[in-house]
Amino acid sequence: MISASDFRKGITFQIDGSPHVILDFQHVKPGKGAAFVRTKHKNILTGATREEAFNPNDKFENAHIETKQMQYLYEDGGLYYFMDQTTYEQAPLTADQVEDAMHWLRENDVATIKFFNDKAFLVEPPFIVELKIIDTEPGIKGDTATNVTKAATVETGAVVQVPIFIEPGEVIKIDTRIGEYLSRA
Repeated sequence: MISASDFRKGITFQIDGSPHVILDFQHVKPGKGAAFVRTKHKNILTGATREEAFNPNDKFENAHIETKQMQYLYEDGGLYYFMDQTTYEQAPLTADQVEDAMHWLRENDVATIKFFNDKAFLVEPPFIVELKIIDTEPGIKGDTATNVTKAATVETGAVVQVPIFIEPGEVIKIDTRIGEYLSRA
């Protein structure tokens, strides 16, 4: 159990059986009346964000989030199959569960998957991936103004803005958190 007075950023707790994470908090002690804890919290499963005030004595159940490193195997009929690398168990996940992570994952890549009550709710690709460019416009000679970029399609199908000198067939590093080009690999 966790009390509202112990809330900090990143703490997970349950309200009515659904897991929430604290995004922001503030302990308020007004001149008149009782102290309270003002929070901004997000439902981990639905992504809904709420602002709410709690009595510091309110108690909540801890939400235990399990994190596993799993290897992406293949997609079949709208299901994406991931394998636990220690137990070799496979977990089929729907397109809603994998969301944007599939823009950066190739077969056999390892992703971080978060579970609540043995149900996957978030798939995170590695922060930096190296992907091959399969299609981009050719660079124009003499166009060397600073920060000139062009769209490039990588092998997973994602489109990334890259410098004008990058050509098809090159391997680039991409920051998956913001979806931006970092450098050549």
